Amino acid sequence: MDELPISIDAILWIVLVILILCSAFFSSSETAMMSLNRYRLKNLVKKGQKSAVNANKLLKRPESLISVILIGNNLVNIAAASIASVLATRLLPENENLALILSTILLTIAVLVFAEVTPKTIAQKFPERIAFPASYLLKPLFTVFAPLVWVMNHLVGSLLWILRIDTKSGSSDALSTEELKTIVTESGEVIQTQRQDMLLGVLDLDNVSVSDIMVPRNEVVGLDLDDDIESLAEQIKLSHFTRLPVYKGDLDKVIGMLHLRDANDFLFSENPSKVMLKKATIDNYFVPENTPLHTQLINFQKEKRRMGLVVDEYGDVQGLVTLEDLLEEIVGDFTRDILFNSKDLHEQNDGSYVAEGSTSIRDINKTLNWKLPTEGAKTINGLIVEQLESIPDSNMSIIVGDYVIEILQIKDKKVMTAQLSNKKKQKQLDL
Repeated sequence: MDELPISIDAILWIVLVILILCSAFFSSSETAMMSLNRYRLKNLVKKGQKSAVNANKLLKRPESLISVILIGNNLVNIAAASIASVLATRLLPENENLALILSTILLTIAVLVFAEVTPKTIAQKFPERIAFPASYLLKPLFTVFAPLVWVMNHLVGSLLWILRIDTKSGSSDALSTEELKTIVTESGEVIQTQRQDMLLGVLDLDNVSVSDIMVPRNEVVGLDLDDDIESLAEQIKLSHFTRLPVYKGDLDKVIGMLHLRDANDFLFSENPSKVMLKKATIDNYFVPENTPLHTQLINFQKEKRRMGLVVDEYGDVQGLVTLEDLLEEIVGDFTRDILFNSKDLHEQNDGSYVAEGSTSIRDINKTLNWKLPTEGAKTINGLIVEQLESIPDSNMSIIVGDYVIEILQIKDKKVMTAQLSNKKKQKQLDL
C-alpha cells in the first residue's frame, strides 16, 4: 500500500488553520455588517451597487443574519477545538491530560488573536470592505442553515416570550434632531463650515419662535394716517423698506400693508388723499407670537406673504416679522460684518461692548458667540428687569452667568444703554 504524500498530522494542521480562518470570517462579518452606516448603505442601494443590495437584504432580517453567523462560527470553533485536541494527544500521547490543557490554552489564544480581536478590529475600521464581499458568502449560508435558523429563532422567541420581552418595540433607526445636529457638527471637512451653519440653522427652527426674531413694536416703521399728506409722502420717499404697515393713530388699529410700488398713484397725483393710500394696501396678515419658525416658513409660502404683524394672545400687535428675518436664521445675516454695521452694539477698547437696551439677546449671542439666557426676556432691558425682579432706578451692575452687565443710562423706566463684558475673556486679557 502506497504511503500518503502528506501525513495525517499535516492534514489536521491545515484543517485547523482553515477552521480558524473561517472563524475569523464569521467574526469579521458580524462586526462589519453591524457597523455599516445605514444611511450610506441606503444611498449605495439607490445607486444600484450589487454588493450593497445584498448586504441590505441581509440586514433586513438581522435576527436571521446573526443566527447564521453564530451557527457558522460555533460550528467551526467546535470543530477547531476537536481537531486541536486530536493533534495535542498525537503530539503528547504519553500525557493526554497535559495535552488537552495545552490545546485548550493555545487554541483559545489563537482564536482570540486571529479569529476574534484582529478581524473584528479590522472590520470595525473598514466595514464596507469586509461586509460587501462577505454578503456573497453569507447569502447561500442562509439557505444551508435555514432549518437550524428556523429552530433557533423559535426557541429564542419562546424564551423572550417567557421573559416578557417585547422585541417589536425596539429602537428605531430614525434620528432625533439633537442626533442630527451631532452628525452635522462632527462631519468635519465633509461639509463646509458655511453649509454646516445653514443645516444647523434649519434644525434650530424648531426651538425658535416668531417672537424671538420679530422687530419689536416700538421699532416698527409704518405710516400713521393721522399725519398730514406731506408728511406721509415724505416718509414713503425716504423709506428704506419696501413694505410698510398703514395704521391710524396706533399700531393696533392697523389698516393694511402697503408695498411702495403701489404708492405711485398717491405720490404722483395732483390731489393725493389718504383714501388712495388705503386703497393701495393689502389685507393684514397676522402671526401668533409663539409660532415656531419652521411652521411660519411654511405659512409664508402658503399665503404668498413676505411680512406679517406679530400678535399676542389678546390680539395686540407686538411687532413685525419678515421672510428675510426668518431666512437669516438659516443662512446667517446678509450683511458682511454684523458687529461693525450694527447700530445697537459697539465694541470698546477694553474688550467690552455698549448695547442699547432694546438690543436682542439672540443677536448678541450670535454676533459675539455668547450664551446669555434666552428662555425668558428677549432684550437686554428685559434681561436686566428679569434678573433684578424690579425696574432699576439707578445705574448698577449685575452678573448673569459668565457676563457682567452694567447699566449706563435709564430713561422712562427703561434701560437705554448698558455695557456688556465677558468675565472669562476679561481674565484672559488680564493675563
